[in-house]
Amino acid sequence: MTHFNVVVPVEGTDKKTRFRRVGALFENAHSETGEIYYTVQLDFPVGVTKLLAFPPRAEEVPEAAPGAEASGEPAG
Repeated sequence: MTHFNVVVPVEGTDKKTRFRRVGALFENAHSETGEIYYTVQLDFPVGVTKLLAFPPRAEEVPEAAPGAEASGEPAG
């Protein structure tokens, strides 16, 4: 399953912008039509007006379980 990290920009005291992870965005496919849609799952209630989504870093991607789809496409 394809996913992106959902982050908010945070400006540090050094005036550099860093990105704090607040959740994840998942790509899904409708089981009957195959239509692609996205789901955002927040880690906690977020009181911001701007969310950004980035692909996860390599070290954040769990290894695929044996027999799992490696293509990122939904199984089925």
